[in-house]
Amino acid sequence: MLFQDRSSAGISLSAKLQKFKDQKDVAVFGLARGGVVVAYEIAKELHIPLGIIIVRKVGAPGNEELALGAVTEKGEGIFNSHLINLLGVSPDYLKKQIEKEKETAKRRRQFYFKNRTPIEMAGKRVILVDDGIATGASMRVAIKTARAEGAKKIILAVPVAAPDSLDLIKKEVDEAICLSIPSYFEAVGAFYKEFDQVSDDQIIRLLEKLKSEG
Repeated sequence: MLFQDRSSAGISLSAKLQKFKDQKDVAVFGLARGGVVVAYEIAKELHIPLGIIIVRKVGAPGNEELALGAVTEKGEGIFNSHLINLLGVSPDYLKKQIEKEKETAKRRRQFYFKNRTPIEMAGKRVILVDDGIATGASMRVAIKTARAEGAKKIILAVPVAAPDSLDLIKKEVDEAICLSIPSYFEAVGAFYKEFDQVSDDQIIRLLEKLKSEG
């Protein structure tokens, strides 16, 4: 399945989530940054609050696009020990990169929530949304965060995912919804006609727009 853009993917996902519409104990959380655009459309359609989870990938030495794992600003992390050992990544490098990404996540969170109160997960059915799942590291950290924050139920909702990663993540959530599970998976962006980088300002605009529409 090829999606026009993140917004159209969010609209398509919302059709599969209608049972959560207007439910007071439900909130949708988008993984910043791309997942927030998808989650915005779900929040708007279902009339539920929109939250944000800030996850930062920890890149390999000399190749930051190759994720050794992922971490949030609070320190929750998931790491690929096999890949770390295979590449001979030093503990010192890993520690420095984790601290660097944690600080970036903290700064981004302060920017997003400077004038607004973050949505709480405790006691809620939480829908976790991203624009797609490749390795699954970011989403697994988001799931770990939701559990730690006291979510009573976790629902995964993504437009597209790599089969192996989705099989692994399904075991960690209460329910999983994925619109497309291609047997050949190269990159998330390959399944979108438009896949521009999402800016922090764009996220702020979506939060403000949802607030004004609500």
